[in-house]
Amino acid sequence: MGKTIAILALQGAFAEHAQTLNRLGVESFEVRSLSDWDRHKDGLIIPGGESTVQTKLLHELQLFTPIQHAIQDGLPVFGTCAGLILLSDKCLNTMDVDVRRNAYGRQLGSFYVEHEMEGVGKNVPMTFIRAPYINRLLSKKVEVLAEVDGHIVAARQGKQLVTAFHPELNQDLRVHQYFLGLCSM
Repeated sequence: MGKTIAILALQGAFAEHAQTLNRLGVESFEVRSLSDWDRHKDGLIIPGGESTVQTKLLHELQLFTPIQHAIQDGLPVFGTCAGLILLSDKCLNTMDVDVRRNAYGRQLGSFYVEHEMEGVGKNVPMTFIRAPYINRLLSKKVEVLAEVDGHIVAARQGKQLVTAFHPELNQDLRVHQYFLGLCSM
């Protein structure tokens, strides 16, 4: 039986994650309300976007606590860019990382590199858009998966995966495949 992945669809680049999962033959659905959240899911993707707006909507829609508890109870989750901020100590506080928002600057701080990512491979396309990075690890539970120019841009803690970049904006499917592997653990 195939996996079903929930994608938080309050704001941001959720459609691109759905398209990527579709290319992998994985079913997904959008989470916009508590009734969406109650559906069966094998994992959750929190997309890039505006972390402040997403946090506000999580509270208004009463999704904050159910999502936080599900992740704490072991639901696999993949946060990209703003999703990284939401999983950090600044918001849902499920991942032991301190994040620097807009770390590369607000206006001109977008760039693309190809870099190695532990567990994924070499030459992984990394598109950064007003991206954060992990400022420091808050526990030894966090495993660094990639660094670019001395900054941590991908990490894992148990079944939680975060990237400061947007793998959903490229054709390379390996980062999503890596996350789907966490959903099988």
